[in-house]
Amino acid sequence: MKLEPLLDGLSFGEGPRWRDDRLYFSDFYVHQVRTVDESGRAETIVEVPGQPSGLGWRPDGTMLIVSMTDRRLMRFAGGKLTVEAELGGIATGLCNDMIVDAKGPTAGAKFGFDRHAGEAPRPAVLARVDPDGSVHSAASELMFPNGSVITPDGRTMIIAETFAKRLTAFDLAEDGTLSNRRVWAETPTCNPDGICLDAEGGIWVTGAFTHHMIRVLEGGKVTHDLDLGERAAYACMLGGRDRRTLFVVTNSGSGPAIAAKKDGRIETMRVDVPGAGLP
Repeated sequence: MKLEPLLDGLSFGEGPRWRDDRLYFSDFYVHQVRTVDESGRAETIVEVPGQPSGLGWRPDGTMLIVSMTDRRLMRFAGGKLTVEAELGGIATGLCNDMIVDAKGPTAGAKFGFDRHAGEAPRPAVLARVDPDGSVHSAASELMFPNGSVITPDGRTMIIAETFAKRLTAFDLAEDGTLSNRRVWAETPTCNPDGICLDAEGGIWVTGAFTHHMIRVLEGGKVTHDLDLGERAAYACMLGGRDRRTLFVVTNSGSGPAIAAKKDGRIETMRVDVPGAGLP
């Protein structure tokens, strides 16, 4: 199994989402939300001054964008970017990834600390933004919450805790509240970053500080371990017309210092098991 480049020249890609026959993604340090189709044709959708990260859509089709540095959830509709919710009241660090429930509530991950400024790791809160724009703490004491998925039945959310080296599951209620926290899988060889779920219940996991990515089952069994050579993977998405194309966001490093290198890529690989659930 080998990744093949689809698009290069990114400052730092994040938040890949497959929708309308295109992969949407954020390019952090040039402050852009962009798309690329399976032929490699790219387009800029909107510029987000506060540095875009996680992406998602409300059930009515409204696009939502995490604005990292000013700790906001933005709405993009009718060609206009407006504030959906202020997250600074509960965010102890930069805001990051996001997943939107099919019923409307949105869960947004927070770093909890500034790693690139040399701060020591500390737990963070997972924010929930309801359709009315109100902001709530969905879960606490998460060690660098990052990528997340929701199972096809809509009843379980699984989130990567990067600095705990584990995937953590919660029961997901109709109103977006979380309960029954438990370890879904330990990932001792991988600091999990972005993740995506497939139809057999496996999760593809990118490793933020390693040069490989894995596919893991509940309980921790690793079925695939993909060597990325000199590169690292930071986010992934199963998409394409049959959801059997694994899109992986890679770079030679992370942090603001990497931006000028423009070494980020979207890479792809065909897999046997299609994507499932959300995003």
